[in-house]
Amino acid sequence: MPRLAIGPEFRGELSALAQPVRRDAVVALRRFLLNVAGAPHAERVRGARDPRVATLRLAAGYRGVVVRQRDVYWLRDLLPDADAWSYARRHRYGVNPVLGVVEEWDAEALERVEPALRRSAGSSGLFDPICDGDLLGLGLDGHALPLFRLITTEADVAALEPLLPPTQYAPLAVLARGGTLAEAWRELDPWRASDEASGPIDTEDLYAALRRSPDRAVFVQDKVALERVLDAPAWCTFLDPPQHRLARAARYEHPVLVVGGAGTGKTVLALHRAAHLAARGAGPVLLVTFSQSLAEELSARLDLLIEDEVVRKRVEVDNAERLALRIVADAEGRRPVLVGPDARSLAELTDEALRLLSISTGDLLDDVDPGLKPYRHMVVDEAQDVSAAQWRLLRAAVPRARDDLFIVGDPHQRVTDARVTLGALGIPAVQHTLKRSYRLPQEVLSFAVRLRGGGLSPGLVTGVTDMYGFGATRNGERPVVRAYDTLEAELAGLRATVEGWLADGVPAGEIAVGARHQRLARRAGRALDGLEVRVASFPQLKGLEFERVALVGVAEDVVPGPLPEEPQARAHALQRERSILFVACTRARSMLYISHSGRGSPFLPL
Repeated sequence: MPRLAIGPEFRGELSALAQPVRRDAVVALRRFLLNVAGAPHAERVRGARDPRVATLRLAAGYRGVVVRQRDVYWLRDLLPDADAWSYARRHRYGVNPVLGVVEEWDAEALERVEPALRRSAGSSGLFDPICDGDLLGLGLDGHALPLFRLITTEADVAALEPLLPPTQYAPLAVLARGGTLAEAWRELDPWRASDEASGPIDTEDLYAALRRSPDRAVFVQDKVALERVLDAPAWCTFLDPPQHRLARAARYEHPVLVVGGAGTGKTVLALHRAAHLAARGAGPVLLVTFSQSLAEELSARLDLLIEDEVVRKRVEVDNAERLALRIVADAEGRRPVLVGPDARSLAELTDEALRLLSISTGDLLDDVDPGLKPYRHMVVDEAQDVSAAQWRLLRAAVPRARDDLFIVGDPHQRVTDARVTLGALGIPAVQHTLKRSYRLPQEVLSFAVRLRGGGLSPGLVTGVTDMYGFGATRNGERPVVRAYDTLEAELAGLRATVEGWLADGVPAGEIAVGARHQRLARRAGRALDGLEVRVASFPQLKGLEFERVALVGVAEDVVPGPLPEEPQARAHALQRERSILFVACTRARSMLYISHSGRGSPFLPL
């Protein structure tokens, strides 16, 4: 029986086909998995630069491109016949000798580039000071080393980027700009092999390499697994190696903190870790997030991620405020009063919940019986906006034991006044950092970082965090900033923009419109009557993502609004307003539109 791995490109191409063609392709793949009569068979490609590349006829006029080794088939793409043959001839594949992950090379284009590099080569190459052994030690391909030796400028390296595997380009780019071997080695961290395929690296073992590449391939054993990979959202299936390694770790002896910028996959990581703990942990799991609306969103996403109903029931999703409310309500036998003359503040409610929890489960340090705690594992999303009192409550709700707390957050997206150091609260978290934004194109990311200021923020562990090394994995369109004379004209421009996006085929559910305050959001909603896109305030967009985002009213005296007079309070308020706008901007996966009437916000980059 064949061992079949599906690549993300194949899944994307399949979903774009007309339903009858898609159905035929899925039926053909089911037959292939079962190895029955009438199943598609691998057809050799004449002139292929890699003899392992073949095609499978999956539907009338369409072929899958596969890389095969014995009984292992990696299904790379699904293309019209002529395009599939061309793609199959163009590329070659390998295994990185240091990282053990799969690599794809645009071999045809590199063959065309080499003569040009040879003609422009000077008396000394850019990498002449570095010996072959050091370059090979970074995992650079031995067959490509003569080509790399022809490079004379940093611009040459940049020109090669689209043609090289990222695991080859990343260390070359560091060395080209004068970085050290150690810096080049650190640049490879995002591709380090996962625990699932640990051990010595065999560059001839395609199966092990695919297992080490969870962002490039997922194995399917039967038609049920196949249909899940093809139908579920990509985030359910394909994890980048750092996310995969952190989410699937067998155990953590200490609390874990994962810090990452916008779009680095922190929430996806939190969902997968919660699912992993539910399946393999030692008791109930609580996934905590910023607000009730986000909790509902994450709960729905967990329903997609966890198929087993029994496992799914082991995970509760809530926010810290509602957790406190439930604890107090259970103890007092009635819902606490939160509005009116006898109402408790949220801070008082949290303190009371901590007191009640400590009585029922013992002192915070008394974790002799972990079963006394309401939860065995806790995953905390949007950790930068959890207050000190809430952290004390969360810490008390799980025992001090392995795999107790898994925390994700970004201090640069802090939208509250919470400025907490976890260690001071009895949470000695070990920090990991994600640096690659997979959601945002570089143009939106650069715009948002300039808007926010890119400076330091108080960290969740001792010290501060910065945005050094934070980058995107792809390019896209630049954000659009439009100025209008009046608010009425601005709202008319907003409607025209959104109507244009809908005409482009963008689903209404993939479009969000935001404003700093609810009053303007309501006006924008009325201006968009009948278009059925999401309209919300900037804070309500927190934790969500959309294909295209429009932000209105980003004007002077609105973003930011009135500020305190006291210098320190004013500085904190300014930074909070920058963060709120930064969060709203970074919800866009592909396109960001910003408008204002009158003078624009001083936060907008020039």
